[in-house]
Amino acid sequence: MFKIVTKGTARHQIAEEIKDIKERVKEVAERRDRYKVDAISPAKTTVDPRIAALYTKATDLVGIDEAKEEVIMLLTKGEDMSTQQQRIVSIVGFGGLGKTTLARAVHDKIKGHFDCSAFVSVSQSLNMKKFFMDILYALDNASYGDIHNTKRDEKQLIDLVREFLKNKRYLIIVDDIWSISHWKNIKCAFPDDNDGYGIITTTRIETVAKHIGGFYKMKHLSLDNSRILLYGRVFGNQDNGRYPDEQLAEISDRILKKCDGVPLAIITIASMLAGKKRDKMVWEDVCNSIGTGRENSSLDVGDMRKILSLSYYDMPSHLRTCLLYLSVFPEDYEIDKDRLIWKWIAESFIKCEEQGVTQYEMAESYLNELVNRSMVQPIYDANDSGLIEACRVHDMVLDLICSISSEENFATISNSVHRTSPAEKIRRLSLQNGKTDHNISWVSTSMQQVRSVVAFGPSIQLMPTLESFRVLRVLDLEDCDLSQGYSLKYLGNLLHLRYLGLRGTEIDQLPEEIGKLQFLQTLDVDYNRIDSLPTTITQLNNLRRLLMSESMTVPNGIGTLTSLEELSGVSINRGSRSCIIEELSCLTELKVLAINFYIDIDGEDSRNKSLVEWLNKLEKIRSLSLCFYCRGWNLDGWVYGAFLHLRSLVLYGRVLSALPACLNPSQVPCLSYLDINVREVQQEGLEILGSLPALRCLILYLEVPGRFVVGAGSFPCLVRCCLGGDEGHAVLFQQGAMPKLTSLLLWISVRETREINGGFDLGLGNLPSLKDVQVGFHSGGASKEEVEEAKAAVRHAIEIHPNHPTLTGPLGERFDSTDEDEGRRKMKVLLALTLLSPLFVIAALQSPFLIGLTPPVSFSDMDAELGTDEDEDASLTGEEISS
Repeated sequence: MFKIVTKGTARHQIAEEIKDIKERVKEVAERRDRYKVDAISPAKTTVDPRIAALYTKATDLVGIDEAKEEVIMLLTKGEDMSTQQQRIVSIVGFGGLGKTTLARAVHDKIKGHFDCSAFVSVSQSLNMKKFFMDILYALDNASYGDIHNTKRDEKQLIDLVREFLKNKRYLIIVDDIWSISHWKNIKCAFPDDNDGYGIITTTRIETVAKHIGGFYKMKHLSLDNSRILLYGRVFGNQDNGRYPDEQLAEISDRILKKCDGVPLAIITIASMLAGKKRDKMVWEDVCNSIGTGRENSSLDVGDMRKILSLSYYDMPSHLRTCLLYLSVFPEDYEIDKDRLIWKWIAESFIKCEEQGVTQYEMAESYLNELVNRSMVQPIYDANDSGLIEACRVHDMVLDLICSISSEENFATISNSVHRTSPAEKIRRLSLQNGKTDHNISWVSTSMQQVRSVVAFGPSIQLMPTLESFRVLRVLDLEDCDLSQGYSLKYLGNLLHLRYLGLRGTEIDQLPEEIGKLQFLQTLDVDYNRIDSLPTTITQLNNLRRLLMSESMTVPNGIGTLTSLEELSGVSINRGSRSCIIEELSCLTELKVLAINFYIDIDGEDSRNKSLVEWLNKLEKIRSLSLCFYCRGWNLDGWVYGAFLHLRSLVLYGRVLSALPACLNPSQVPCLSYLDINVREVQQEGLEILGSLPALRCLILYLEVPGRFVVGAGSFPCLVRCCLGGDEGHAVLFQQGAMPKLTSLLLWISVRETREINGGFDLGLGNLPSLKDVQVGFHSGGASKEEVEEAKAAVRHAIEIHPNHPTLTGPLGERFDSTDEDEGRRKMKVLLALTLLSPLFVIAALQSPFLIGLTPPVSFSDMDAELGTDEDEDASLTGEEISS
């Protein structure tokens, strides 16, 4: 009887507690409604336009000229750069002073005096094999493009580096060395018995710098230069450091005094002030929050951390969460934007309640806001489209967020620097090196509540088995070698999985059980040895991203994946099903699409019609790449639809007789990158392209020579332009055309140019921002004397141009060819070498455009590889100008 009464009492107490909980939940809900918590969710944010200027100034950097000359003087000891001397300089200073920026500025200025150069970052947890691979890749990405996928020990890699540098004058920048032992190992790879070299290192530790030699201590910015940096970020005005608002002048100087001339501190505080009211009291609060400031003492690491902490806690909670997630990436890691954003989405960090805004767009705005606040450093895409493609976290910011992440048990990080002791509940696990940590046993640690696992390289050997996880949402094993025994056997049990990153993991198949992952949003299996994907993939109804390799066969029933927003790596070849395009045409939600075609068809083939009809349905497309390495396809029917979100368009192959009608300002208002192969473009077509309001990069390849006048006001945003073809063109740039153009690659017909222009004045002087030029000449029947006259005219135009543009490119290179693919490939190589950034050079040299062509080591090798005809064609280069 007593037991019955006891049970009744206990149940009554439980019922009362449940009732109390319900009432409290109700109160919370009412407060939420009353204070409109949802209403303060962030609006969509774009990158502050002042940021690009900030990073330009901060790297050409405010106050850097004097330091740059001092380092060069120390490196050369005042002698000419061409002298056969060996020099080493070590730049020292604590984090945030701009050591890396200074080293890069020196590298960019003097690298032309050396046979080869490389800029490589080290980290506190140095992986020697990876470092030497990075060096080889930086020295010659054409020859060592796949070096990171090879198995070599340290000695073999050192021998490769030494062999490459043998008998060469080389310049090497080693950024962020942490110990003397690291330097001793690194130095083994650099021969010192050749004709001359230069080595620049950076470090935070004076004893390391003194051991290396060539000691150079970083100086803090002067007050005037600090003002320039602050005002440029807050007001977008750097006019001699004059303050736009005199009422805030005094308080701004107090803030700058506390920042003590440290660029990172100034930029961080300025980015926070840029988002606040121009009110003296608000700025006073910021100044008081930084710290007391000391009259006779420099800013130290603790002060710097206080400034970063102030900016961190000034952010809304959703941004702090997203920033903390970056702690799972190693030091100096380049974080791909899409990889990061889709992990945020998988972790449910992105709350999107604004109508018409997708989760991806909102996440992109979160990243933009972190950039605006200078908490992450943007890496803009190599195509100069102005879009962020990746980001990096400064070492000091990473130290801060790793510390906070540990305190809040946000993530457990295993590396030689941030060795977090496992908490009772691990939420996120980041494995960053392969060294066994005897203080941490993952085998005995519960993984039941882990939501995210990210492993890097050799750390896969410490990875718990998949059966250990129950609520995992993110599994990212990119570039981990799974062929050595790690099993995906229990992958099908991860029912909550939303992100699966298996790129470059050396796997040759996926388990059939992958079809059980009904919440999966991202599946990245690019760069693997898989021949075909399991048919169960078609059961993944929530899949939004499928990233394949060309070698993979598209599974039957892919048309059922109607939620797909990104599809890349698709190959249409002889082994493809005849109905494949009809299946793909069911995917109308796509925002990113990349397909390569390798099968010839005739003009009546239904697949061509299906493709054109499908393209006209892709109204949400942002990036479209269609490459045709075959004959018979025709896209002239692609004329309908408004592609209001299209940013990037690549159409390679002879599939268009004229520009698509959809390429006009009203239908593609956001188009910033256009790489297109067209048979013929008339003056009217060029004028339409010139009216595209967002176009920043244009690569136009024509089969029929064009006669073009680029008029005033056309191409208002264009930064890079390449105009080439089977033969040269006649072009005249009028005053006011292409006001922002910095890089120009032009293939002109000597005879046509004389006819349309009455001479050889191309109007290069009317391009006010021009910096880099490559002009190739096709005689078109003109005499050798006329070709020389045309070259002399361009030489003169460059000499008198106010910017004194750089002329680059191999002597005698020609674009035209009777073989379409060969001509196109030559042009791609030259475009990459002369116009675009190193990232795009890498992409171009590894692209399918260059299949069968060995990338040149030197310009003379390229001439031999591609062939030249001095009587027919020539290109004007900087060598000729200097001579």
